Amino acid sequence: MTTEEAPPFPFPTDRPWEPAREFAALRALDGIRRVRLPTGDRAWLVTRYEDNRRVLSDPRFSRAAAAHAGAPRARRAPLEARSLTTMDPPEHTRLRRVAMRAFTTRRVEALRPGIQRTTDRLLDGLATAGPGADLVAVLARPLPVAVICQLLGVPAEDHERFGAWTRVYLSVDGRSAEEIEAAAASLKGYLAGLIAEKRRRPTDDLLGDLACAPEEERLDEEELLTFGVTLLVAGVETVAHEISGSVLALLRHRDQWELLQKPGVLEKAVEELIRYTPAAVSGGTVRIALEDVELGGVLVRAGEAVLPAVISADRDAAVFDDPDRLDVARDPNPHIGFGYGPHRCLGAQLARAELGIAVGSLAARFPGLRPAVEVEELEWDLRTMQRGPRALPVVW
Repeated sequence: MTTEEAPPFPFPTDRPWEPAREFAALRALDGIRRVRLPTGDRAWLVTRYEDNRRVLSDPRFSRAAAAHAGAPRARRAPLEARSLTTMDPPEHTRLRRVAMRAFTTRRVEALRPGIQRTTDRLLDGLATAGPGADLVAVLARPLPVAVICQLLGVPAEDHERFGAWTRVYLSVDGRSAEEIEAAAASLKGYLAGLIAEKRRRPTDDLLGDLACAPEEERLDEEELLTFGVTLLVAGVETVAHEISGSVLALLRHRDQWELLQKPGVLEKAVEELIRYTPAAVSGGTVRIALEDVELGGVLVRAGEAVLPAVISADRDAAVFDDPDRLDVARDPNPHIGFGYGPHRCLGAQLARAELGIAVGSLAARFPGLRPAVEVEELEWDLRTMQRGPRALPVVW
């Protein structure tokens, strides 16, 4: 396979606030093609909606196999074999059942008042800093950090430390495997100390619950540490980019921003923003075919890697009318922004709550908000599989 036959992925782009142009071109052709990952490994990139749903739900495309030594991967460091995100049933089923305790409707609803209070406090700071400020620094990043800390029971003074480790851990370019593994070890070491403290002095938070769970419901030490790292990574970086990307999209479509003031719009707007905002370069994680499988008219051989492109699937005109248009009243909206199948995002309800409270509160309090610079002037973090502006200057 030559370099020309397998273009590099993520696709180079000068418009990171939109899905790369190559996605639309691939959907119009055969929907699936080989790409070269940052590690040099090859993978089949899947761009159409139905093909993505199949990859995400078909047990012949394995996440566990992606963590095996020597398997194709996107990041230079190997995957965590004991992570919820890299297990197949029945191990995945057992761990997910326990992990669901983190995201019951009761627990998420109990978190909502705290999310609102934190948002109000951050918006007070925005008003004080104004009439101009960086929305990433003032709202998009500190809010999910505060929420995940509240969920896990992490002291506020430690927020910055694990935030820095998380950004290194997610790197796909510009960081060595050793640096990424060191960041993972730092996260685990920190969590191990926190869990030990919670066993000595039980607390009413998620880590406290899991650390002191009955034996039949308890995760072993490695599972518990890896689950904590997974929550930190997914619960901070992804949500931060989703908030900043969503606000940017709304401010670039002024009519949609103004619609947020209408009753009953916000819930649909949250779903549309998740569909529309490319807060990741693909929105999927590598799977390995366990046997030869026909997919999208292509024969994927056993042992080959497949990379779902959810951000492309959610722009598929076969499913969504006028898919490149932001429509906060879109209904129905069968997006797969939270994934599909057994690995569908556990924290979907919590992410919806954070995004809805952040965007709704911001629009209500600062209806005249507008970007302080042209979108082309923004600097973007392009070294991880997540994607968002490093800063989002706004004025009102």
